[in-house]
Amino acid sequence: MNLNLEQSLNQLKVLIVVGIMILVGQRIGYGIPVATAIPGMLMIIAIAMLSLIIKDLFPRVKFPAFAWASLTALILSMPFIPTSEWFLHYTNEVNFLGTTTPILAFAGISVGNKIQKLKELSWKVFIVAIAVFIGTFFGSAIISHIVLKLQGII
Repeated sequence: MNLNLEQSLNQLKVLIVVGIMILVGQRIGYGIPVATAIPGMLMIIAIAMLSLIIKDLFPRVKFPAFAWASLTALILSMPFIPTSEWFLHYTNEVNFLGTTTPILAFAGISVGNKIQKLKELSWKVFIVAIAVFIGTFFGSAIISHIVLKLQGII
């Protein structure tokens, strides 16, 4: 077990900045007041920080930090857990789509830092990407069509 306090503090700073970005983004995009979303955002930041600490404490366990965060949130929101009511009440004030903007921005920065490696993959990666986009689109459309047909909506 090895916990680097300086690294954990830096991760907490980044999580706080991202949390502020999410709060501002959902205020602008969805009109959700910042004050009502702060408790939910603090819970999300705490869960994210806890998952990063667990990941650092057990480096031999091959379980990513986001999976620890998902597992923690799942446990806290289970109906038979006493925390579920207030946990769901406050985290429902944080819009899921409002969280995607900073995530996509960081993903773009991450890809931008690896542009030389992308160049080494050549044009073949373009064909794979197109095949994945087409497969995802048609797969989603087929599943949606089946579900809507079963429900009698179409």
